[in-house]
Amino acid sequence: MHTIKTQRSMKGVDGVKTRPITTGDIIASSMPVRRAHNLTGSRLIRSAREIARVGYLDSDGVIAGKLRMMEKQRYTRANAYSTAISTSQALLVDVRHREQELQTAHEEMEANYEELQASSEELASTTEELERTGTYTRSLIEASLDPLLTIDPEGKITDVNSATGTATGYSREELIGTDFSNYFTEPEKAKAGYQQAFEKSSVKDYPLEIHHKDGGVTPVLYNASVFRDEAGKVIGVFAAARDITEQRRVEGELARSNQELEHFAYVASHDLQEPLRMVTSYTQLLEKRYKGKLDADADEFVGYIVDGVSRMQIMINALLEYSRVGTQDEVFEPTDCNAVLADVVTNLQMAIEESGAAVTHDPLPTVVAVASRISQVFQNLISNAIKFHGEEPSRIHIAAEEKGEEWLFSVRDNGIGIAPQYHDRLFVIFQRLHSKEEYPGTGIGLALCKRIVESHGGRIWVESEVGKGSTFYFTIPMKRDNNHE
Repeated sequence: MHTIKTQRSMKGVDGVKTRPITTGDIIASSMPVRRAHNLTGSRLIRSAREIARVGYLDSDGVIAGKLRMMEKQRYTRANAYSTAISTSQALLVDVRHREQELQTAHEEMEANYEELQASSEELASTTEELERTGTYTRSLIEASLDPLLTIDPEGKITDVNSATGTATGYSREELIGTDFSNYFTEPEKAKAGYQQAFEKSSVKDYPLEIHHKDGGVTPVLYNASVFRDEAGKVIGVFAAARDITEQRRVEGELARSNQELEHFAYVASHDLQEPLRMVTSYTQLLEKRYKGKLDADADEFVGYIVDGVSRMQIMINALLEYSRVGTQDEVFEPTDCNAVLADVVTNLQMAIEESGAAVTHDPLPTVVAVASRISQVFQNLISNAIKFHGEEPSRIHIAAEEKGEEWLFSVRDNGIGIAPQYHDRLFVIFQRLHSKEEYPGTGIGLALCKRIVESHGGRIWVESEVGKGSTFYFTIPMKRDNNHE
């Protein structure tokens, strides 16, 4: 160990001699510095000798100051190093966090890509299906011989089929985007028709006349209904027109034929009244003057003549009544069927009492009808129920119920019933299922009922089995159809 000689080591403080500072003291006191700066003991001793050589190691304070400065630098650098480490660790954590976020984002992107790929494939499949459906739908629309078209809420045509072009004389391109009502003889009526479809969701058998480009006119009946988008909002009307040119022609011929037939029946029945009255009058006179004066055969023959003439007169009157049904002078008005039925029961009171029959009914509606004609229907059906009773007295019940846009009436009895094969024959004029000896009558009652019901726009039929009674049904529309006026 070397001894460094200084003034302090030789004289001490205030002349007191002290122990010399040795290299061991320097090395021992500077261990932290050595460790901080990675200094070897020999290097530190050399530094101390150099300091002593230049005369700065003259006191402990200089060495202590130097050591404190070096210690401070060590702590400063240690703190800086610690801060750098903490910052590096924080940055590392942040980097790892960002790496994790990037990894998650990458995985999400891959999942989204796969989902997008699947959606793209599904979209392609759906597009192909829509194309096939569109082609199929267009084929169906074009296959129709009736004009078909769609209309937007403003009344503009959005699509048509080729039949519409044929009916109007215009091409599909010329029709699309134009006003629907422009192609009819009555534009305002056509406009009211599609507006009604938008208001009520549909319109049925709406009569219009299509005006062709070349001036021709085609009568049609339009049926239309609205269509909606995915949210349920009405976006248009789909309309189909049925050409009724042939129907109009047939109806016209049938109307003329019926008119001629009605006129013939009326004239024939009216003109037959006079000679029939004459035959009846002279036959009765012959019977009165010569009854009992001729032989028994003569009296029998005269009886046959009187009976035949009487039945002929009844049939002619019935035929005259039949021909008058549906004439233009009949007035349709609200008719209370309860009041009508009450009058019929009063008229048939004697027959009801004699047969022991009972007539009941549910509450009946008020219908738009010719009151006298509805009375005839009830009277004929109830009279037949009384006439064709079984072993038990007749039990007759009348009811009515709503069926769509019409009233369904029923007249049910417990009579002898009718075999199914004769159901249609019942409503043919002068057709009888029984002889006049078994059940008297003209055979015109049910035919008259059928004519009356049909003149009101309804239908009539029977449901029955032998021995199980019968139920006659007939319908009357709730609203009067102008086609039956």
